[in-house]
Amino acid sequence: MRSDGTPRAGLGLRLSAALGILFLHVPLALIVLYAFTTEDKSFAFPPPGLTLKWFATAWFDRPDIWPPLWLSLKVAAIATALALVLGTLAAAALHRASFFGKDSLSLLFILPIALPGIITGIALRSAFDIMGIPFSTWTIVLGHATFCIVVVYNNVLARFRRTSGSMIEASMDLGADGFQTFRHVVLPQIATALLAGGMLAFALSFDEVIVTTFTAGQQSTLPIWMLNELIRPRQRPVTNVVAVLVIAVTFLPILLAYYLTRDGEHTAGSGK
Repeated sequence: MRSDGTPRAGLGLRLSAALGILFLHVPLALIVLYAFTTEDKSFAFPPPGLTLKWFATAWFDRPDIWPPLWLSLKVAAIATALALVLGTLAAAALHRASFFGKDSLSLLFILPIALPGIITGIALRSAFDIMGIPFSTWTIVLGHATFCIVVVYNNVLARFRRTSGSMIEASMDLGADGFQTFRHVVLPQIATALLAGGMLAFALSFDEVIVTTFTAGQQSTLPIWMLNELIRPRQRPVTNVVAVLVIAVTFLPILLAYYLTRDGEHTAGSGK
């Protein structure tokens, strides 16, 4: 029994949790380790030596990395912006309204993140073909927005459920219009949920592969570039360097989002 009165987990449960964490994170640690290896195609363990030359190679000698990187950042930024606006509006509408079929409509909002990515990708590609929309940056953005909106929607809706509606009513009774009420009452209440949802959406968009494969056409985001580079054994250390970048770009927003919402009873931000 702990000092706060909660029961202490048994040895077997703690051991199982430790093994699960190792199973998930040891492969990530190996990617980071082999980004520093001196060999260009050997994956002997332990590595025969460590070096920083692959970081220099990726930075100075591989200009093909930069266009996919900028495209990934651009797509993630636009998809996150769309998700913040549309996800917040959807959460506000469904939280305050009461009508027949509300639960079914809420399920439809969550469905894109519950479906396998390949189903979403095939559906989007078919829709773009039927409507004659050429593949471009915007088709990638629309594909990513399908699940980014869900992340923001879940976080904001969870925060609305923990916010008293009487504050909004009091603001309106005191003469504030809708915009003033949103700015001075609603926005401060949901600010951390918006920030957490936005960071999670950005991280999910930045490293998305499956949906991007069906909506990118001839373009290549950074994860697609990495997937193509895996068939070149001599370039794997450079690919590992780029993977370290992707880990950093996606891990930090997710970590910050966790700290922003960890005190919430109904925090929702599950990823694909």
